[in-house]
Amino acid sequence: MTDLYDTPSDATPLAPSECDGLLQSWITFRRDLNEAEQANITAGTAWALRQRRTDILTDDFVRLLHHKMFGGVWAWAGSYRKTERNIGIHPARIALEVNTTLSDVKYWLEHDTYPMDEIAIRLHHRLVAIHPFANGNGRHTRLMADLLAVRQGNSPFTWGRNSLMEAGSTRKQYIAALRAADHHNIAPLLAFARS
Repeated sequence: MTDLYDTPSDATPLAPSECDGLLQSWITFRRDLNEAEQANITAGTAWALRQRRTDILTDDFVRLLHHKMFGGVWAWAGSYRKTERNIGIHPARIALEVNTTLSDVKYWLEHDTYPMDEIAIRLHHRLVAIHPFANGNGRHTRLMADLLAVRQGNSPFTWGRNSLMEAGSTRKQYIAALRAADHHNIAPLLAFARS
């Protein structure tokens, strides 16, 4: 068992004020938190897949999806972070950069700038780089990419076919692929997403 707020070395720690947003008093260990978040994510994913709306590329949907995925666990779910991180942009720029990213993705779709998978993966990468939320950015943005792919007639991504929550070779491969994308090499992330 690990302490509730022990953060894996490759994960973003929560600020003390964000820890106060925990809604479930029964959560005392990291495994409890992971279990509660996963149950909420499962419900949020089911909600998202039932949605008939065609335009998921809006700021409102980005926030609503995060709320549906984490709102049963965290009071701040669906709200952009207000604290600095070891990753991501300054909090004051989050809303602007999210909207710029969504506009770019719409343009890419309208003009067939990239193949569909690449557009979805670029959306994922850009949102992860922004890191708009206090927690759950990777899980949220992977689902955003999946939803975009599905709405464009493609299958959802497999994301390495293993849990990315636990430290291990799959998570290391994912982090390495994200870092390659940070250096303008999207190919490893594209390959990982369909592996």
